[in-house]
Amino acid sequence: MPANNVHWFPGHMKKALVEIEEKIKLVDVVIELFDARAPLSSQNPYLEKALANKKKLVLMTKSDLADPNETKLWSEKLKSKYDYLLVMNLTENKIGDALNKAIFELGKAKRQKEISRGMKPQPIKTMIVGIPNVGKSSLINKLAKRKAAGVQNKPGFTRGEQFIKVNQDFILLDTPGILPMNYDDQAKSINLALIGCVKEDILPNHILVESLLKILKRNYPSSLKERYDIEEITTPEEVLKQIADRRKLVDSNGQLDLVRAESLLLKEFKDGKLGRITLEKA
Repeated sequence: MPANNVHWFPGHMKKALVEIEEKIKLVDVVIELFDARAPLSSQNPYLEKALANKKKLVLMTKSDLADPNETKLWSEKLKSKYDYLLVMNLTENKIGDALNKAIFELGKAKRQKEISRGMKPQPIKTMIVGIPNVGKSSLINKLAKRKAAGVQNKPGFTRGEQFIKVNQDFILLDTPGILPMNYDDQAKSINLALIGCVKEDILPNHILVESLLKILKRNYPSSLKERYDIEEITTPEEVLKQIADRRKLVDSNGQLDLVRAESLLLKEFKDGKLGRITLEKA
């Protein structure tokens, strides 16, 4: 499949998008998650359109895996576009307090309106949205302090929608991860595959490796030194040979196994073993 024409829109995603468009009327605030390693690619233009008239909090996740300098530049660039922006690692204990503060700020007008009508302030209804595997379920479980949402390290795991009580002040509506119907932009589709937001068989590994090495050579030329003792990033074949040699990856004929080396390189990038790397420049 050509990398510049990637189609990825299973039936459950189309159904989920319709349900989100229907249920958006029920919520006061939308929390959208972006991956800090690819803040542009991990945005979903379909969601942007559907949620245009709602208060929006953007949370850039997996900041512990991203280049901190690039994350700072991206947050400066994006914060004027949304009502509230947070950059956090989902394992941080303070994330609950930060989200509570943000939701309280964004829900002030709603609460004041209820009080002016003599009503008891109701919990702020929020909806969490984002592309697959960007951390929605992990965030919900962190906020709810229990396993309220299923978590798997693969895209497309969450199914259905459910309201989850976080505290007396706000509740969450979880939604499945949704990708655009297709990606005509080759770079975006590759970025999403590299960070694990589309299934691994959507794009061939050799295309992903070639693109990753181009980014590393341009922006992080020493990124393979510590992990694989590779001084210079040259051709993909040469890099893979060195990785296979360093890790003793051989096939049944005793030859260097470049296919396994491809998989290893991609996995170790995804897991942050090559350092804190951002795929997109702000």
